Amino acid sequence: MTETQATVLSIQVGMPTEHGADAISKKAWQSGIFKYPVEGRIWLDSLNLTGDGQDDLKNHGGPFRAILTYGAGHYPVWREELGRADLAYGAFGENLTVSELTEDLVCLGDIYQVGEARVQVSQPRFPCWKLARRNQLVDLTARVEARGWGGWYQRVLQTGYIEAGDSYTLLERPYPNYTITLLNDITSERRVEPAICQELATIEALTPTWREMYGRMATQ
Repeated sequence: MTETQATVLSIQVGMPTEHGADAISKKAWQSGIFKYPVEGRIWLDSLNLTGDGQDDLKNHGGPFRAILTYGAGHYPVWREELGRADLAYGAFGENLTVSELTEDLVCLGDIYQVGEARVQVSQPRFPCWKLARRNQLVDLTARVEARGWGGWYQRVLQTGYIEAGDSYTLLERPYPNYTITLLNDITSERRVEPAICQELATIEALTPTWREMYGRMATQ
C-alpha cells in the first residue's frame, strides 16, 4: 500500500489532576487533558499508555478510545493564529503527535503499525470545554470543531512498546471513503447523509456509542 510515510514525532501522557480557578472560570475542575512528553519506549496496552488516564470515562477512554492522535501539521497554523509561538505538542490533549497526516487523510478503520503495536482508527475526537480551559483560550474548542481539527481516537489491536521516532505505517484501509473529515462534517451536521449514517451504524471498527448515534441520525 503506497502512502506518505508518517512518523510519531512526540508521545505525551498525563493522569487526571485537580485544577483551580483561572481566568476563564472561578470553578475548580479535574481533567487528564494535560499531557507531557515522555522519553524512550513506553508500553501501550488495550486501554492506555503507561502513565496515562482520563477523568470523564463517559466521553473519553475505554477500549475504543485508548489513544488520541493529532496531526503535527496543524501546529504551525495554530501557533500563528493564536499568537502562541511556544504552543507545544500535547497542547490539544493528544497522546501521539504525528507528521504528514491530517483528518483529510485518515479514515475510519485504518490500521496502523506503531513500534510493536497495531492500532485502528475508531472515531473522530470532538473536544469539550476542557480544551479551551487547558489552553486559557475561551473560544478554542469552537475553533477546533469548526475546522474539524480534533484528531482521531484509536483502539489497540496489538499491545506493545512504542516511542517517539517510530513510523506510523498504514497497514489496512477497509473504508477509504470515510475520512475523519467526512465523519466530522456529518456529526456536526454540516452535511446531511442518512445513507452514509446507516452504513456507519453497521461498522464494527466504530466506537459503539457512535454507531448508535449514526443509527439515530439515519432515521431523522
